[in-house]
Amino acid sequence: MRLDRIGLVVHSGKAEATRAAEEIRAWGVDRGVETVELDVWHATERRTGRDETRAIGLLDLIVTIGGDGTFLRGVHIAAVVDCPVLGVNVGRVGFLTEVPPERTIETLEAARVGPVDVEERMTLTMRASRPLEIPPELGTLLRYGRGPAMPPPGVRDSTPEAVGWGVPLDVVAVNDVVFEKLARDRQASLGIYISGRLFASYSADAVMVSTATGSTAYSFAAGGPVLSPLLDALVFTPVAPHMAFNRSLLFSPQESVGVRVLPRSGQVAVSIDGQLRGVLDPGDWVAAYAAPWRLRILRFGSTDFFGRLRDRFSLADAPAATADGDAPLVYRPDSPVPEDLRHLRDMRA
Repeated sequence: MRLDRIGLVVHSGKAEATRAAEEIRAWGVDRGVETVELDVWHATERRTGRDETRAIGLLDLIVTIGGDGTFLRGVHIAAVVDCPVLGVNVGRVGFLTEVPPERTIETLEAARVGPVDVEERMTLTMRASRPLEIPPELGTLLRYGRGPAMPPPGVRDSTPEAVGWGVPLDVVAVNDVVFEKLARDRQASLGIYISGRLFASYSADAVMVSTATGSTAYSFAAGGPVLSPLLDALVFTPVAPHMAFNRSLLFSPQESVGVRVLPRSGQVAVSIDGQLRGVLDPGDWVAAYAAPWRLRILRFGSTDFFGRLRDRFSLADAPAATADGDAPLVYRPDSPVPEDLRHLRDMRA
Protein backbone atom coordinates (compact mmCIF):
# COMPACT_ATOMS: atom_id res chain seq x y z
CA MET A 1 0.00 0.00 0.00
CA ARG A 2 1.39 3.40 -0.92
CA LEU A 3 1.88 5.58 2.13
CA ASP A 4 3.26 9.01 1.29
CA ARG A 5 0.92 11.06 3.47
CA ILE A 6 -0.92 10.01 6.65
CA GLY A 7 -3.48 12.05 8.53
CA LEU A 8 -3.69 11.69 12.32
CA VAL A 9 -6.84 12.18 14.37
CA VAL A 10 -5.78 11.96 18.01
CA HIS A 11 -7.79 11.99 21.23
CA SER A 12 -5.51 14.52 22.89
CA GLY A 13 -7.15 13.98 26.27
CA LYS A 14 -5.61 10.52 26.56
CA ALA A 15 -1.88 10.29 27.36
CA GLU A 16 -1.66 6.88 25.69
CA ALA A 17 -3.07 8.34 22.47
CA THR A 18 -0.56 11.20 22.55
CA ARG A 19 2.34 8.77 22.98
CA ALA A 20 1.13 6.59 20.11
CA ALA A 21 0.89 9.67 17.88
CA GLU A 22 4.47 10.66 18.72
CA GLU A 23 5.66 7.17 17.76
CA ILE A 24 3.86 7.42 14.43
CA ARG A 25 5.44 10.78 13.68
CA ALA A 26 8.91 9.40 14.45
CA TRP A 27 8.23 6.36 12.26
CA GLY A 28 7.11 8.68 9.47
CA VAL A 29 10.35 10.67 9.65
CA ASP A 30 12.40 7.44 9.42
CA ARG A 31 10.39 6.10 6.45
CA GLY A 32 9.87 9.37 4.56
CA VAL A 33 6.13 9.33 5.25
CA GLU A 34 4.60 12.74 5.91
CA THR A 35 2.21 12.91 8.86
CA VAL A 36 -0.30 15.73 9.20
CA GLU A 37 -2.61 16.64 12.05
CA LEU A 38 -6.37 16.37 11.54
CA ASP A 39 -8.57 17.63 14.31
CA VAL A 40 -12.04 18.97 13.64
CA TRP A 41 -12.18 20.26 17.22
CA HIS A 42 -8.91 22.18 17.22
CA ALA A 43 -10.07 25.32 15.43
CA THR A 44 -11.73 28.10 17.40
CA GLU A 45 -14.78 27.73 15.17
CA ARG A 46 -15.86 24.12 14.68
CA ARG A 47 -15.04 22.84 11.19
CA THR A 48 -16.59 20.05 9.18
CA GLY A 49 -14.67 17.16 7.65
CA ARG A 50 -14.81 18.91 4.27
CA ASP A 51 -13.41 22.15 5.74
CA GLU A 52 -10.65 20.15 7.42
CA THR A 53 -9.78 18.42 4.18
CA ARG A 54 -9.56 21.64 2.20
CA ALA A 55 -6.94 22.81 4.68
CA ILE A 56 -4.96 19.55 4.64
CA GLY A 57 -5.09 18.15 1.09
CA LEU A 58 -5.04 14.58 -0.19
CA LEU A 59 -4.13 11.64 2.04
CA ASP A 60 -3.27 7.96 1.57
CA LEU A 61 -4.51 6.87 4.98
CA ILE A 62 -6.12 8.30 8.10
CA VAL A 63 -5.05 6.88 11.46
CA THR A 64 -7.35 7.56 14.40
CA ILE A 65 -6.02 7.13 17.93
CA GLY A 66 -8.74 6.99 20.55
CA GLY A 67 -12.08 5.25 20.79
CA ASP A 68 -15.00 4.83 18.43
CA GLY A 69 -15.86 8.55 18.65
CA THR A 70 -12.39 9.51 17.47
CA PHE A 71 -12.69 6.94 14.70
CA LEU A 72 -15.94 8.49 13.48
CA ARG A 73 -14.31 11.92 13.33
CA GLY A 74 -11.63 10.46 11.07
CA VAL A 75 -14.15 8.70 8.88
CA HIS A 76 -16.00 11.92 8.09
CA ILE A 77 -12.74 13.33 6.72
CA ALA A 78 -11.94 10.09 4.88
CA ALA A 79 -15.28 10.34 3.09
CA VAL A 80 -14.12 13.58 1.47
CA VAL A 81 -10.64 12.45 0.38
CA ASP A 82 -11.72 8.84 -0.31
CA CYS A 83 -9.02 7.05 1.67
CA PRO A 84 -9.05 4.10 4.08
CA VAL A 85 -9.00 4.41 7.87
CA LEU A 86 -6.99 2.58 10.53
CA GLY A 87 -8.29 2.72 14.09
CA VAL A 88 -5.90 2.49 17.06
CA ASN A 89 -7.90 1.66 20.18
CA VAL A 90 -7.11 3.51 23.40
CA GLY A 91 -10.74 3.81 24.45
CA ARG A 92 -13.04 1.37 26.17
CA VAL A 93 -13.95 -1.81 24.34
CA GLY A 94 -15.25 -0.55 21.00
CA PHE A 95 -16.47 -2.10 17.78
CA LEU A 96 -14.68 0.11 15.22
CA THR A 97 -11.10 0.36 16.49
CA GLU A 98 -9.04 -2.76 16.89
CA VAL A 99 -5.25 -2.13 16.81
CA PRO A 100 -3.71 -1.79 20.31
CA PRO A 101 -1.21 1.08 20.75
CA GLU A 102 1.75 -1.28 21.18
CA ARG A 103 1.16 -2.73 17.70
CA THR A 104 0.65 0.58 15.88
CA ILE A 105 4.11 0.79 14.26
CA GLU A 106 4.10 -2.90 13.36
CA THR A 107 0.73 -2.41 11.69
CA LEU A 108 1.81 0.65 9.72
CA GLU A 109 4.98 -1.07 8.56
CA ALA A 110 2.95 -4.06 7.38
CA ALA A 111 0.66 -1.72 5.45
CA ARG A 112 3.62 0.05 3.84
CA VAL A 113 5.49 -3.04 2.62
CA GLY A 114 2.86 -5.66 2.02
CA PRO A 115 -0.75 -6.41 1.10
CA VAL A 116 -3.43 -5.69 3.67
CA ASP A 117 -7.06 -6.65 4.03
CA VAL A 118 -9.57 -3.87 3.52
CA GLU A 119 -13.01 -4.34 5.02
CA GLU A 120 -15.77 -2.28 3.41
CA ARG A 121 -18.79 -0.93 5.27
CA MET A 122 -21.99 0.58 3.93
CA THR A 123 -22.67 4.21 4.86
CA LEU A 124 -25.75 6.43 4.64
CA THR A 125 -26.45 9.72 2.94
CA MET A 126 -29.62 11.80 2.60
CA ARG A 127 -31.82 14.05 0.52
CA ALA A 128 -34.11 16.62 2.07
CA SER A 129 -36.79 19.10 1.15
CA ARG A 130 -34.33 21.86 2.08
CA PRO A 131 -30.71 22.08 3.26
CA LEU A 132 -30.17 21.23 6.92
CA GLU A 133 -29.54 24.20 9.15
CA ILE A 134 -29.28 24.92 12.86
CA PRO A 135 -31.40 27.97 13.72
CA PRO A 136 -29.68 30.76 15.66
CA GLU A 137 -32.47 30.68 18.25
CA LEU A 138 -31.62 27.08 19.21
CA GLY A 139 -30.92 28.08 22.81
CA THR A 140 -34.44 29.41 23.15
CA LEU A 141 -35.90 26.29 21.58
CA LEU A 142 -34.12 24.10 24.13
CA ARG A 143 -35.83 25.98 26.96
CA TYR A 144 -39.19 24.40 26.09
CA GLY A 145 -40.65 23.01 29.30
CA ARG A 146 -38.63 25.39 31.49
CA GLY A 147 -40.55 28.60 30.91
CA PRO A 148 -43.40 30.06 28.84
CA ALA A 149 -44.11 27.86 25.84
CA MET A 150 -43.14 29.23 22.46
CA PRO A 151 -45.77 29.38 19.74
CA PRO A 152 -45.85 26.31 17.47
CA PRO A 153 -43.67 26.58 14.37
CA GLY A 154 -45.26 27.21 11.00
CA VAL A 155 -45.79 24.38 8.53
CA ARG A 156 -43.48 24.42 5.53
CA ASP A 157 -44.71 23.63 2.03
CA SER A 158 -42.67 20.59 1.07
CA THR A 159 -45.09 18.73 -1.16
CA PRO A 160 -43.59 16.75 -4.06
CA GLU A 161 -44.92 19.42 -6.42
CA ALA A 162 -43.08 22.14 -4.46
CA VAL A 163 -39.68 20.52 -3.86
CA GLY A 164 -39.45 17.62 -6.31
CA TRP A 165 -36.78 15.13 -5.25
CA GLY A 166 -35.33 17.58 -2.77
CA VAL A 167 -31.68 18.53 -2.40
CA PRO A 168 -28.83 16.07 -1.84
CA LEU A 169 -27.10 16.63 1.50
CA ASP A 170 -23.32 16.59 1.68
CA VAL A 171 -23.24 14.14 4.59
CA VAL A 172 -22.08 10.61 5.31
CA ALA A 173 -23.30 8.59 8.29
CA VAL A 174 -21.35 5.56 9.45
CA ASN A 175 -23.54 4.66 12.44
CA ASP A 176 -26.91 6.35 12.23
CA VAL A 177 -29.18 9.27 11.43
CA VAL A 178 -31.43 10.20 14.36
CA PHE A 179 -34.61 12.30 14.29
CA GLU A 180 -35.54 13.32 17.83
CA LYS A 181 -37.86 15.75 19.53
CA LEU A 182 -36.18 19.07 20.16
CA ALA A 183 -38.23 20.08 23.21
CA ARG A 184 -39.14 17.93 26.18
CA ASP A 185 -42.80 18.96 26.09
CA ARG A 186 -43.38 18.40 22.35
CA GLN A 187 -43.26 14.93 20.81
CA ALA A 188 -41.79 14.24 17.41
CA SER A 189 -44.71 13.25 15.18
CA LEU A 190 -43.36 11.66 12.04
CA GLY A 191 -44.66 9.90 8.97
CA ILE A 192 -42.30 7.10 7.92
CA TYR A 193 -42.06 6.30 4.21
CA ILE A 194 -40.45 3.17 2.80
CA SER A 195 -39.29 3.73 -0.78
CA GLY A 196 -41.73 6.64 -1.07
CA ARG A 197 -44.80 4.91 0.40
CA LEU A 198 -46.25 5.64 3.84
CA PHE A 199 -45.64 2.79 6.29
CA ALA A 200 -46.70 4.27 9.64
CA SER A 201 -47.01 7.49 11.61
CA TYR A 202 -45.13 7.69 14.90
CA SER A 203 -45.39 9.97 17.92
CA ALA A 204 -42.13 9.25 19.69
CA ASP A 205 -39.10 10.62 21.46
CA ALA A 206 -37.09 9.75 18.34
CA VAL A 207 -36.72 7.45 15.38
CA MET A 208 -33.45 6.47 13.76
CA VAL A 209 -32.02 4.85 10.66
CA SER A 210 -28.79 2.98 11.28
CA THR A 211 -26.35 0.86 9.34
CA ALA A 212 -25.20 -2.60 10.36
CA THR A 213 -22.10 -0.89 11.75
CA GLY A 214 -24.31 1.34 13.89
CA SER A 215 -26.54 -1.48 15.10
CA THR A 216 -24.42 -1.75 18.28
CA ALA A 217 -24.71 1.99 19.01
CA TYR A 218 -27.88 4.01 19.73
CA SER A 219 -30.11 1.54 17.89
CA PHE A 220 -28.99 -1.27 20.22
CA ALA A 221 -29.64 0.90 23.29
CA ALA A 222 -33.17 1.53 21.98
CA GLY A 223 -33.87 -2.20 21.62
CA GLY A 224 -32.81 -2.70 18.00
CA PRO A 225 -31.14 -5.87 16.69
CA VAL A 226 -27.42 -6.52 16.43
CA LEU A 227 -26.32 -7.05 12.82
CA SER A 228 -23.07 -8.41 11.51
CA PRO A 229 -21.08 -5.38 10.28
CA LEU A 230 -20.50 -7.28 7.02
CA LEU A 231 -24.17 -6.85 6.09
CA ASP A 232 -25.41 -4.10 3.81
CA ALA A 233 -28.66 -3.10 5.49
CA LEU A 234 -30.68 -0.23 6.95
CA VAL A 235 -32.19 -0.63 10.43
CA PHE A 236 -35.18 1.53 11.42
CA THR A 237 -35.73 1.76 15.19
CA PRO A 238 -38.28 3.92 17.05
CA VAL A 239 -37.45 5.30 20.52
CA ALA A 240 -40.30 5.28 23.06
CA PRO A 241 -43.11 5.39 20.47
CA HIS A 242 -46.66 6.06 21.69
CA MET A 243 -48.08 3.06 19.86
CA ALA A 244 -48.24 -0.70 20.24
CA PHE A 245 -46.02 -1.37 17.21
CA ASN A 246 -42.54 -0.61 18.56
CA ARG A 247 -40.45 -3.09 16.60
CA SER A 248 -37.35 -2.39 14.53
CA LEU A 249 -37.50 -2.91 10.79
CA LEU A 250 -34.71 -4.14 8.53
CA PHE A 251 -34.36 -2.95 4.92
CA SER A 252 -32.15 -3.72 1.98
CA PRO A 253 -29.71 -1.12 0.59
CA GLN A 254 -32.03 -0.77 -2.42
CA GLU A 255 -34.71 0.76 -0.19
CA SER A 256 -34.88 4.24 1.34
CA VAL A 257 -36.40 5.40 4.62
CA GLY A 258 -38.15 8.77 4.43
CA VAL A 259 -39.19 10.88 7.41
CA ARG A 260 -41.82 13.62 7.13
CA VAL A 261 -42.55 15.92 10.09
CA LEU A 262 -46.33 16.02 10.59
CA PRO A 263 -48.15 19.39 10.65
CA ARG A 264 -48.75 19.55 14.42
CA SER A 265 -45.44 18.04 15.49
CA GLY A 266 -42.86 19.85 17.54
CA GLN A 267 -39.58 20.68 15.84
CA VAL A 268 -37.24 17.77 15.21
CA ALA A 269 -33.46 17.69 15.62
CA VAL A 270 -31.41 15.73 13.08
CA SER A 271 -28.17 14.17 14.33
CA ILE A 272 -25.64 12.29 12.22
CA ASP A 273 -23.32 9.94 14.10
CA GLY A 274 -24.14 11.81 17.29
CA GLN A 275 -23.56 15.32 15.93
CA LEU A 276 -26.44 17.78 15.65
CA ARG A 277 -26.70 18.81 12.01
CA GLY A 278 -30.06 20.53 11.64
CA VAL A 279 -33.57 21.24 12.89
CA LEU A 280 -36.69 20.28 10.95
CA ASP A 281 -39.99 22.14 11.00
CA PRO A 282 -43.46 20.64 10.45
CA GLY A 283 -43.80 19.78 6.77
CA ASP A 284 -40.09 19.08 6.22
CA TRP A 285 -38.95 15.69 4.99
CA VAL A 286 -35.66 13.82 4.83
CA ALA A 287 -34.87 10.50 3.13
CA ALA A 288 -31.94 8.32 4.25
CA TYR A 289 -30.46 5.72 1.91
CA ALA A 290 -27.26 3.82 1.13
CA ALA A 291 -24.48 6.16 0.04
CA PRO A 292 -22.28 5.51 -3.00
CA TRP A 293 -19.18 5.95 -0.80
CA ARG A 294 -18.17 2.96 1.28
CA LEU A 295 -15.99 3.12 4.35
CA ARG A 296 -12.74 1.16 3.97
CA ILE A 297 -11.16 -0.09 7.20
CA LEU A 298 -7.66 -1.56 7.24
CA ARG A 299 -7.67 -5.02 8.82
CA PHE A 300 -4.76 -7.30 9.69
CA GLY A 301 -6.10 -10.81 9.98
CA SER A 302 -9.69 -11.71 10.75
CA THR A 303 -11.76 -9.64 13.17
CA ASP A 304 -13.84 -11.31 15.85
CA PHE A 305 -16.82 -8.96 16.03
CA PHE A 306 -19.05 -11.42 17.87
CA GLY A 307 -16.20 -12.27 20.23
CA ARG A 308 -16.07 -8.60 21.22
CA LEU A 309 -19.83 -8.59 21.67
CA ARG A 310 -19.60 -11.72 23.82
CA ASP A 311 -16.85 -10.27 26.01
CA ARG A 312 -18.41 -6.82 26.36
CA PHE A 313 -21.67 -8.22 27.73
CA SER A 314 -20.19 -11.34 29.42
CA LEU A 315 -22.43 -13.52 27.29
CA ALA A 316 -20.42 -16.67 27.93
CA ASP A 317 -20.60 -16.26 31.72
CA ALA A 318 -24.33 -16.32 32.38
CA PRO A 319 -24.75 -18.21 35.70
CA ALA A 320 -27.73 -20.20 34.47
CA ALA A 321 -25.67 -21.53 31.55
CA THR A 322 -22.25 -22.05 33.16
CA ALA A 323 -23.90 -24.11 35.92
CA ASP A 324 -24.47 -26.79 33.27
CA GLY A 325 -20.88 -26.82 31.96
CA ASP A 326 -18.45 -24.68 29.98
CA ALA A 327 -18.70 -24.04 26.24
CA PRO A 328 -15.40 -23.97 24.30
CA LEU A 329 -14.61 -20.57 22.78
CA VAL A 330 -13.67 -22.12 19.43
CA TYR A 331 -15.20 -25.14 17.75
CA ARG A 332 -13.19 -26.03 14.69
CA PRO A 333 -11.62 -29.38 13.77
CA ASP A 334 -7.95 -29.54 12.79
CA SER A 335 -8.73 -31.50 9.61
CA PRO A 336 -8.94 -29.76 6.18
CA VAL A 337 -12.03 -27.66 5.52
CA PRO A 338 -14.63 -29.49 3.39
CA GLU A 339 -15.20 -28.15 -0.10
CA ASP A 340 -18.76 -27.01 0.63
CA LEU A 341 -17.52 -24.80 3.52
CA ARG A 342 -14.58 -23.09 1.86
CA HIS A 343 -16.65 -20.15 0.62
CA LEU A 344 -17.42 -19.11 4.19
CA ARG A 345 -15.51 -16.28 5.84
CA ASP A 346 -12.35 -17.40 7.68
CA MET A 347 -12.65 -20.96 6.41
CA ARG A 348 -9.21 -21.47 4.93
CA ALA A 349 -7.79 -24.89 4.27
